[in-house]
Amino acid sequence: MAAIAASTGSSNVILIEKNSSLGKKLLMTGKGRCNLTNDCDLEAFLQRFSKNGQFLRDSFKIMFNSQLVSFFEDRGLKMKVERQKRVFPVTDRSSSVLRILENELKKNKVKIITDTGINSVLVKDGKVSGVLSNIGRSFECDSLILATGGVSYKNTGSDGEGIKVAEALGHKIVQLRAGLVPLIVKQKFIKDLEGLSLKNIRLLFNAGKKKVISDVGEMIFTKNGISGPLVLTLSCSIVDFLKDGYHVNCSVDLKPALSKDQLLKRFFKDVSDHPKKSIKGILKDYLPERLICTFLDLLNIPHEEKISHINRKVREDLLDMFKGFSFDIERGESIDFGMITQGGVSLKDVSPKTMESRIVKGLYFAGEMLDIDADTGGFNLQAAFSTGFLAGLSSIS
Repeated sequence: MAAIAASTGSSNVILIEKNSSLGKKLLMTGKGRCNLTNDCDLEAFLQRFSKNGQFLRDSFKIMFNSQLVSFFEDRGLKMKVERQKRVFPVTDRSSSVLRILENELKKNKVKIITDTGINSVLVKDGKVSGVLSNIGRSFECDSLILATGGVSYKNTGSDGEGIKVAEALGHKIVQLRAGLVPLIVKQKFIKDLEGLSLKNIRLLFNAGKKKVISDVGEMIFTKNGISGPLVLTLSCSIVDFLKDGYHVNCSVDLKPALSKDQLLKRFFKDVSDHPKKSIKGILKDYLPERLICTFLDLLNIPHEEKISHINRKVREDLLDMFKGFSFDIERGESIDFGMITQGGVSLKDVSPKTMESRIVKGLYFAGEMLDIDADTGGFNLQAAFSTGFLAGLSSIS
């Protein structure tokens, strides 16, 4: 997007790509569907950033969600809005988004050089004069936009090379950390639930006197922990609690639409109506089978025990797990598993009105290498497009 914006006012734009083809990480976004942006209003949008969201106001004035959607729809790719106002292409394919961008680069005659990284930025009298590639080739330039990403998903080429270059030029780098990561659980029974997805649930994290409550949504069990939209959204806060030395417990409310009393009435009516059924048979109307087995094992209840043989207290203990299935969080996954990178080039060293470095003239930053990060839902990708577009326009003004 930065190259596209720059090429609207310059006939000599070069896009240097480390990989053999463009958009490797873009193709992965939204599970391959590309959650392009979010349709919420500006203030709600900015609130979804963990910090520093206000820095984006100027770039959002130039390109916000409606302008981004128009950019693609004007070029033939229609968008749709799904739950939680997430915006996707109607094709449900990230490749459709990439194709539009590639076509625009071609139309604007942007020169693309692949399989090339950067080694260093050449500076003369405090201003960018060129860039030296990792294969010894140098390129002269008046303006340079660094949009090399963070350090998450290194197989996409995001290995932090741009951040190292920025640091070498004197920019402060805020510590790089994993953002939007799965969480590792201490209890071993979690492995038995690997791959199980839960919908319409709510999470409660307790860390001492501190509590974090999720919206109602989805999560999934991994081989050693939990992931999914609800977990990823709150993971940054949870990892911070752990770093501060807190013991963190997660409690899953499997039936957030029902109070405990409502659940008790419904459950005991089912028991009364079907006294000869096994406990497992009764629970099939409430829980996925693998979760039933885990609950029964944790409470030492034989799976085929008739419900009429189980006393009231054990039944109530079982229902307590419906409203509070709990386990302990050990840590967040490593930065390699983070959907995004927290930290990056300090915003104190970058002008929000232009994305230009305050240290080196003619040097601009965009996207994930900046110290900006947000929840899942299209917020991070919009920030990348917006900062890239503003950087591109600023580089030719």
